[in-house]
Amino acid sequence: MNDKWWQSAVVYQVYPRSFADSDGDGIGDLRGIIQHLDHLKELGVDVVWLSPIYASPHDDNGYDISDYQRIDPLFGTLDAFDELLEGLHERGIKLVMDLVVNHTSDEHPWFVESASSRDNPKRDWYWWRGPRDGAQPGEHGAEPTNWGSFFSGSAWQLDERTGEYYLHLFSRKQPDLNWENPEVRGAVYDMMNWWLDRGVDGFRMDVVNFLSKDVSLPDGVVPPGALWGDAYPFFAQGPRIHEFLHEMHERVFAGRDDRYLTVGEMPGVDIAEARRFTDPARGELDMVFQFEHVDLDHGPGGKWDHRDASVLDLKRNLAQWQEGLAEVGWNSLYWNNHDQPRVVSRFGDDGEHRIPSAKALGTVLHLMRGTPYVYQGEELGMTNVPFSTIDDFRDIETLNHYAEAVDVLGQPADEVLVALRRTSRDNARTPMQWSDEPNAGFTTGEPWITVNPNFPQVNAAAARADADSVFAHYRALIDLRHRSRLVSAGGFELVLPEHEQIFAYVRELDGGALLVLANLTGRPAAYDVAALPGWESAEVVLASGGTGTTGLTGVLGPWEAVVLQR
Repeated sequence: MNDKWWQSAVVYQVYPRSFADSDGDGIGDLRGIIQHLDHLKELGVDVVWLSPIYASPHDDNGYDISDYQRIDPLFGTLDAFDELLEGLHERGIKLVMDLVVNHTSDEHPWFVESASSRDNPKRDWYWWRGPRDGAQPGEHGAEPTNWGSFFSGSAWQLDERTGEYYLHLFSRKQPDLNWENPEVRGAVYDMMNWWLDRGVDGFRMDVVNFLSKDVSLPDGVVPPGALWGDAYPFFAQGPRIHEFLHEMHERVFAGRDDRYLTVGEMPGVDIAEARRFTDPARGELDMVFQFEHVDLDHGPGGKWDHRDASVLDLKRNLAQWQEGLAEVGWNSLYWNNHDQPRVVSRFGDDGEHRIPSAKALGTVLHLMRGTPYVYQGEELGMTNVPFSTIDDFRDIETLNHYAEAVDVLGQPADEVLVALRRTSRDNARTPMQWSDEPNAGFTTGEPWITVNPNFPQVNAAAARADADSVFAHYRALIDLRHRSRLVSAGGFELVLPEHEQIFAYVRELDGGALLVLANLTGRPAAYDVAALPGWESAEVVLASGGTGTTGLTGVLGPWEAVVLQR
């Protein structure tokens, strides 16, 4: 495989609402990002992925878009966007926009027209269906199918004016676009080209594997204890998904230079499917976000039903993806994003071992084959938040789940809150912790969501001044990827595969090799040095604990990580 620039790159995700507020209204904005570009430059990242900044009613914090070519006044203006883009490019950093085209806002002019009458020319731009045969619109069970929404309740919303239902896999204010209609696809491609012509460097594509649906819209199987059917088989990896993505590639990216990055978020995608989506010969996507490793701690009841994920679970799954995309395709590597709880609280130890566990988890992730993604605050070891009551939460998915679980299913409120504190997307959305000043230096006003109370200890100012911080370790990991083709292009072999504490692997290329060893537990971890022949006197190129490790010692301390080269 020919080297691509993004094989040695690291991407940093900015969630604008929570990154930095420049005007004191309590909500992050574009000028706030501009004020902190040197933080990104110092960290060493190559790309910024910007979560949605488009015009939006903010029912789902901007993932409900009402105008794809206008900046929401909450965040700033197109002039401010251009200034941000220029500031990033001056620092050698590319900008990737968030592309949300499975659905729009119900306030988008396309949907307003579509909903105006059954014979409107844009009616077929969305999925409209009448009630079930013999049912009256609005009565329970009249929905066209039994599909459930990701945000609780039915995936169908009745439009009283026209007497038909529209499909929304997420919020009722996020109607799904009908990609079967070539006019929809053409409008989306025109919009994408408009942004590329403006200078952006690619797109992260939200739930892009949902674009093609089974047009027969069959009912799904209702899981035990659920209220609605599981329709995933009918809206994910649909019959025309590869056709649509190849068409997008041809209509938007073909003929341009190779600076662009495309990554598709694909909940539920498996290795075989990911190979097809990212096979360069097919002309679809550069990489995908898969969810298997972040679903390992989900029980039979889904994300709110917690189960412990072991070190063996994690390394076996991640190794399968390394091996599955070794010859064809490319991995994206991530622990965190705006939809996931903080990894140091999830798979690490956010108490006594917060710093070493953040370093160990970062080491394991960044030195695998793939493109690493850093979510804002991850480089500081930011943690989950001790939300007190349901009133502390802001996320629509969280609030809807609480209402359904407590009010409809009768689950105890205190038990539901335990699950929310552990898993809610709001854990990732509290303000970036810049300093020990009021509100963590995020805003001079009242923040839109609570600041994590640990900000006096966990903040960027302190981390950047500390040579042994999580920030310093992430800088070293990023630098190693930039310097070493072993990291960006080497093969992957899992070693010590049955060790219950240590995640270890070898990266090898052209006679050189790196060995990564990380203890992902809070207990010392012994290992058999003889099981790693040839590494006894190898050079240590990176160590997380500052313990003076000089080679294979046979024991790793709690959450210790070490990288050797020969």
